[in-house]
Amino acid sequence: MTCIAKFFYDSDEVTIYLSHYKISVKTLIAMGFMQRILGFNRRVPWPVHFTSLVTGYNKVVRPKGHATPGWMPNCYIQAINGIIMGSNIYIGPGVKIISANHDILHLEAHKVSPPIIIEDNCWIGANSVILPGVHLGPHTIVGAGSVVTKSFGEGHCVIAGNPAKKIKDISTKRK
Repeated sequence: MTCIAKFFYDSDEVTIYLSHYKISVKTLIAMGFMQRILGFNRRVPWPVHFTSLVTGYNKVVRPKGHATPGWMPNCYIQAINGIIMGSNIYIGPGVKIISANHDILHLEAHKVSPPIIIEDNCWIGANSVILPGVHLGPHTIVGAGSVVTKSFGEGHCVIAGNPAKKIKDISTKRK
């Protein structure tokens, strides 16, 4: 069955999903069928849930198998200005990562802004929104339902709210 999953996705990524994330082969095959055969997010090279939407996937920079924007249900990933992702990023259901705003004088045009950067070991809680130009440093946890309008590049913190604010520093040392 693993060979069927490798028909849909890069074999290195399949190996990572199966070993690191403990994703079942059946899940990968089902997602591959929805993407490649039925056409939901057909061109996106990584697994995407059929209820999620990824636009500008070619401007998403991510390590193979370690960041899968759109994997969870109801996500919206818009990478017009680019999204740079590190390893071990967890993205909850309903998350919106939006890299470009519309120009208020020309609504059909998008404003140029720096790419969104999400460094290693970040967790973005369910229904959070990450807006253009945001930089999340390593080990940043975004509370569910937060709207991140500014950068937290120093990382090692929990942020939450609308707009998101740092609510706690976190240590990466194990106790």
